[in-house]
Amino acid sequence: MQEAGFQALNLNWRYLTIEVYPQDLGAAMQGVRAFNMKGINLTIPHKVEVLKYLDEVKPDAALMGAVNTVVRIGEKLIGENTDGKGFMHALTHDAKVNPKGKKVLVLGSGGAARSITVELALAGAQQITIVNRSSERGKVLTELLNSKTPTEANFIQWQGQYSIPKDTDILVNATSIGLFPNVHEKPDINYASIGSEMIVCDVIHTPMTPFLKEAQDQGAKIVDGLGMLVYQGAIGFKLWTGLDAPVEAMHKALSKAFNLE
Repeated sequence: MQEAGFQALNLNWRYLTIEVYPQDLGAAMQGVRAFNMKGINLTIPHKVEVLKYLDEVKPDAALMGAVNTVVRIGEKLIGENTDGKGFMHALTHDAKVNPKGKKVLVLGSGGAARSITVELALAGAQQITIVNRSSERGKVLTELLNSKTPTEANFIQWQGQYSIPKDTDILVNATSIGLFPNVHEKPDINYASIGSEMIVCDVIHTPMTPFLKEAQDQGAKIVDGLGMLVYQGAIGFKLWTGLDAPVEAMHKALSKAFNLE
């Protein structure tokens, strides 16, 4: 995706995939400086640990307590989190949905849920309900939202098959259920409880997950995770290059990578 973006704008840049073991993260961050890199992305297990190696962390990323993108400005390494922003762009731009005043239900309470719920709360969501099997993580996220954002958040422990409340406006699967190689799995919810007026989103990058297919069959409007992935990448692209990302070229490259063409 990023390489396709560089090529589209004739930039002599490279995006490298580098495996860094947890014990080597500090050395890797020194490497970012030594190699004069413009920036990096980070994924599990580095998103939290990297905070101690940064000169500055943007307020929303600090609120989430996790960074997935670092940009170098001068000698400073600045932490950002583009996951939630990518989701928000897919929701508002592609689905044309404004979350302000909406009631949102999120399945899961991991990193994706944290970044998405913080952005939804800052965008004015009226109420956010976290549904998760682990009560500890779910309650921690709920407390964060209630104490640090203007939204009203609550937690429900996920036991057995869960039915979606009728007054839900936006439903988000922020779990890893349906992620490759388990592409046929879907969250254990009562799909008949999904209303046709709901907006249903999945963070899994496959365009039509079983979760989204069930929601679509109920008449709901769906938002897939591919758009979220493209848009968070496009945000990172602009942070590093200072140029507007060629989203169409990046989307096409991702579609090819996922054998969707």
